Amino acid sequence: MDAVELTRQLIRFETVNPVNPEKDCVEYVGKLLAENGFDISYHDFAPGRTNLIARIGGSETCPPICFTGHLDTVPLGHTEWSMAPFGADIADGKLYGRGSSDMKSGVAAFVAAVIEIASDLAKGPGVVLLITAGEETGCEGAAFIAGLGDVIGKAGAIVVAEPTSNYPYVGHKGALWMKATTDGVTAHGSMPELGVNAIYKASRAITKLEDYDFNVARHPVMGPATLNVGTVDGGINVNSVPNRAEIGIDVRTIPGQDNAVILEQLASYLGDEVTLTPTVNLEPVWTSPEHPWMQSVFEVVAPLHDDPIVNKTAAYFTDASIFTRAYDFAPTVILGPGEAAMAHQTDEFCYVSRIEEAVGIYRTLAENWNNQ
Repeated sequence: MDAVELTRQLIRFETVNPVNPEKDCVEYVGKLLAENGFDISYHDFAPGRTNLIARIGGSETCPPICFTGHLDTVPLGHTEWSMAPFGADIADGKLYGRGSSDMKSGVAAFVAAVIEIASDLAKGPGVVLLITAGEETGCEGAAFIAGLGDVIGKAGAIVVAEPTSNYPYVGHKGALWMKATTDGVTAHGSMPELGVNAIYKASRAITKLEDYDFNVARHPVMGPATLNVGTVDGGINVNSVPNRAEIGIDVRTIPGQDNAVILEQLASYLGDEVTLTPTVNLEPVWTSPEHPWMQSVFEVVAPLHDDPIVNKTAAYFTDASIFTRAYDFAPTVILGPGEAAMAHQTDEFCYVSRIEEAVGIYRTLAENWNNQ
């Protein structure tokens, strides 16, 4: 199977989250896998928001290896594209289109890889593929299927095909997004003494957040935990005292932190003027680079890179925040053909050569797992 052509087919399905459901795109992949001997099942967390689980092989002594990726994309943005965003055109060795890097190329590459060796995989521990919907809005699909009991089964290692230029990342920070709301009492803007200004309360909270200290040591690879105030919204018009304001807070956590504890600490720090409500709650992902399986991954990809492999982590979150824990903290690598710098960008592209490289990487990882 040609992974580049499969990537092009997937790009042509408009799967902009949440406007265009993933169902048709996911079922297209499911049909290909079923035709090649995989057992498949579909699981919708909302109408048209379809997740796919596919399996082949199985062993009583060794769990399968898991490959995972999502098929939803972010919107196109307000900047005009010079290339058709769903045209999947190739120019100068680059495949253009929304989702080309993030991350339909990764899904296409591992699907092509496992189909290529399906008959061999059927005789060993095999593979499980988790292809999700709704990742871009907080890993909704992953959380749904992980919460269905034994539906996802077991896995002994996880490959997340997010964009890394085929470089092995050993983890990523967690994400805790919150709405911080403040309430006031409305009044005419000419008589503010009769009201309580919710925006003033919000501004006091923002000032406090600028100085917030997590009081934890920085991670040797990921760096420090961070906090950013990304949005502020409040008031109904300029000549009224606002009775409500809302702040959007983005916390990125590192291994050793607990999101529930952070939420409690921030609530205490901000005091009674502010109500915190989490909107995304994803834990960090980390596998020791010294783990034997991670070392074996390094050995597979090292020939593709000029310099020795060093320890790196992704800046973004992935479905691994859900699946690594669901699979009892199986070793997890983030490794995919896309370009992280092109994710969510106008004129997003993926290098054709990287897709072809990724097929070889994934095939080798699956073969090595099944031959152990």
